[in-house]
Amino acid sequence: MEFETVIGLEVHAQMKTKSKIFCGCSTAFGAPPNTQTCPVCLGMPGSLPVLNRQVVENGIKLALAVDAQINRENRFARKNYFYPDLPKGYQISQFEKPIAEHGRLEIEVNGEKKTIGITRAHMEEDAGKLIHDEREPKSYVDLNRTGTPLLEIVSEPDLRSPEEAAAYLKQLHGIVRCLDICDGNMQEGSFRCDANISLRPRGQEKLGTRTELKNMNSFRNVQLALEYEERRQRDILLDGGSVTQATLLWNPDTNRTEAMRGKEEAHDYRYFPDPDLVPVVIDEAWIEQMRRSLPELPKQRQLRFIELLRKSNQQNEADALVLREVARILVSSRELADFFEEICTQIAPTVHPSAVANFIMTEMLREYSPEQFSDCKVSPEQLATLLLMVQEGKISLKIAKTVFAEMLATGNDPEQIVKDKGLVQMSDEGELLAAVREVLAANPEQVRQYREGKTKVMGFLVGQLMQKTKGKANPQLANKLLLEALQEE
Repeated sequence: MEFETVIGLEVHAQMKTKSKIFCGCSTAFGAPPNTQTCPVCLGMPGSLPVLNRQVVENGIKLALAVDAQINRENRFARKNYFYPDLPKGYQISQFEKPIAEHGRLEIEVNGEKKTIGITRAHMEEDAGKLIHDEREPKSYVDLNRTGTPLLEIVSEPDLRSPEEAAAYLKQLHGIVRCLDICDGNMQEGSFRCDANISLRPRGQEKLGTRTELKNMNSFRNVQLALEYEERRQRDILLDGGSVTQATLLWNPDTNRTEAMRGKEEAHDYRYFPDPDLVPVVIDEAWIEQMRRSLPELPKQRQLRFIELLRKSNQQNEADALVLREVARILVSSRELADFFEEICTQIAPTVHPSAVANFIMTEMLREYSPEQFSDCKVSPEQLATLLLMVQEGKISLKIAKTVFAEMLATGNDPEQIVKDKGLVQMSDEGELLAAVREVLAANPEQVRQYREGKTKVMGFLVGQLMQKTKGKANPQLANKLLLEALQEE
């Protein structure tokens, strides 16, 4: 029997605000436990929440970015459940009237585009954090995170593979970072995901029994966990068994899912309107103000970068796929996209954008992830200077890579490094011709083979010449002089 995988994702994006959603406590990460709390976020009797306006504006921006319907009147509800890190015994969230509904997001997997529906996006407060003692059967409660503002973004069950789920997450991650409403730091839990997965016989409309994978905070772990759960459920169904609805955790050490608890349904939370918070009314003027503040979104920027990188219209399909993938990576973080574009602006039209992209892809992304470009010691101005030196023939691309490594280590300017280390490219024709003749004289057997038609030895002779000049020979001039000398009788 063939099965179809059905996946829906619930993403929790922590809002990039200085204070919590209903009080003035700081949201800064890493403070000592229980130092960023107050009677409001601790739910003390008599305390009253006051909504943070920026959280609403962030929600509006997200809704506009994913083409969602913004509810002009939305309100908060209490989601009731007991857990040690939830001091009030309920979480303030949204239920029947969220801030946004019916959005969509386009993804691309293996060259195929697909639109994924977004059911809703709602504002809510985060819970605290339990710290488990590995030596003793004890857990400690840190309530600093309690009341931190979140946007929960719920997809339709439109995803049909773990690869599609990872692509959706990356696309959404890029959007919230581009909008500057979430820092997207997955290690700190600022962007985390719950995934619902079920299998059904292919062709059947009714959904199968689902399991939920909780609090995954890396694209790789989401994909690995879904792949494992997909295999596990398929094996159960093929053996004639039935999947038990449950909430699971992913263990990256064993690469297995582990049971956490039974799966709750909406009625288990006994939602009811929060009596302390009035409905949020959003008028057209507020929406239009947020629309005008939107930056260029990753998808739009990707299309522009594709045009920027395209050299001609005679590209084959494989080249076009590579070009789209390069553009996708360049817009995967706002920092990287800004870095690339600033360099292109500085050195156009002398250096083609594709040369800038190639250097970033092969050299810089080995050292920094797209999200780390703000920490890079090399500035756009410095890299622009380095690439201009290559274009002008002052240094070779090979030497440029050596200089770049020094720039990363020291932060020094490329011109100073080239000068201090004597790395200027050898472009004097007379000096280079003398080196060519010495190489040919030292390798008579290879010269004979070349003149007899075994042209593959050319690569060996070029290597010998670069070795003799310590990599400083101008590659174009070196090849020209070598060919001319080999053709002499």
